[in-house]
Amino acid sequence: MSRPHDPHAHDGHGHAGQAHGDHGHDHHVEAAHGTMRDYVTGFVLSVILTAIPFWLVMNGVIASAGMTAAVILGFAAVQIVVHMVYFLHMNARSEGGWNMLALIFTVVLVVIVLSGSLWVMYHLNANMMPMSPHEARVQP
Repeated sequence: MSRPHDPHAHDGHGHAGQAHGDHGHDHHVEAAHGTMRDYVTGFVLSVILTAIPFWLVMNGVIASAGMTAAVILGFAAVQIVVHMVYFLHMNARSEGGWNMLALIFTVVLVVIVLSGSLWVMYHLNANMMPMSPHEARVQP
């Protein structure tokens, strides 16, 4: 004997008033995922942010190798942000701000580890005792 579906009846699993496959989650597909326009914008920005440093290096636009490296690192940082915003959909509102908090924590941790490592390596190199010419020669 089949009964008509009563939307206010309990289904035995504590889900009153919900369809069988619906567990009360908001299904905002457009909000969770980017639009085609967002993906195309991210792709175009990524191509531009890759092509400019490539052009700088291939044409030797900047004479100093150190300055060229700094400019390329700047473009790389901007490209990381583009990927996070347009492809990973990270912003201050996603996941109630937890994604952004995790990102900030990760960046702080990476900066501490990298700067600490560079500091230690610099000081190890600077504080090494120089060898005297006598010690530098190999004794038979």
